[in-house]
Amino acid sequence: MLFRQLFDAESSTYTYLIADRQTKEAILVDPVLEKVERDRQLLQELELTLRYCLETHIHADHITGTDKLRSATGCLGVVPANAHAICADVYMEDGDILHLGAIVIKAIATPGHTDSHNAYLVNNERILTGDALFIRGCGRTDFQSGDAGTLHDSVTQRLFTLPDAILVYPGHDYHGHTVSTIGEEKRWNQRFVGRTREEFIEFMGNLNLPHPQKMMEAVPANEMCGNK
Repeated sequence: MLFRQLFDAESSTYTYLIADRQTKEAILVDPVLEKVERDRQLLQELELTLRYCLETHIHADHITGTDKLRSATGCLGVVPANAHAICADVYMEDGDILHLGAIVIKAIATPGHTDSHNAYLVNNERILTGDALFIRGCGRTDFQSGDAGTLHDSVTQRLFTLPDAILVYPGHDYHGHTVSTIGEEKRWNQRFVGRTREEFIEFMGNLNLPHPQKMMEAVPANEMCGNK
């Protein structure tokens, strides 16, 4: 398996390129519109065929590159089931699986940051957690029908029950981290460690963060898979 972690500095977003080395089929997870040409060049250089653009959720801080990549490559746009997106080719329910050659990508429903959100377990060895779980943190829950209690349940009941050795690859990082493990986050993620569900809800309700600068543009655009 080929696995690459790509970064957009403006939104601190990680995009993931996954490909089967034998079939040369590839998938991009959470592509960013401004990085489409970077991603297309990498696909060309590695002689890969893009089959899917896969979203963890409807983003508020950047516009997805799915529509542009789909127009250029003929790939399919994939979003979580019940996402507020009328543009997708495939909607993934909890437990649904995408096959990419010998690679198995399983959807794990992890709502809370938004009301429709999936993490993706890749070959039972690494988990792409989107905005549900960051390295030593988690996504906010104060817009897009987010719910702190639901996020707490998603992380503690769906992610922290995975084997400790599973590698954690988040949707964003703001502190220079690139990868963690389930075991590390269970031990050191201060959003969850030592906090009851009720204490987590109270904590998340008092973050008082400003809304993402691109939110008013990004959300409606992403409901159309990036077609503005």
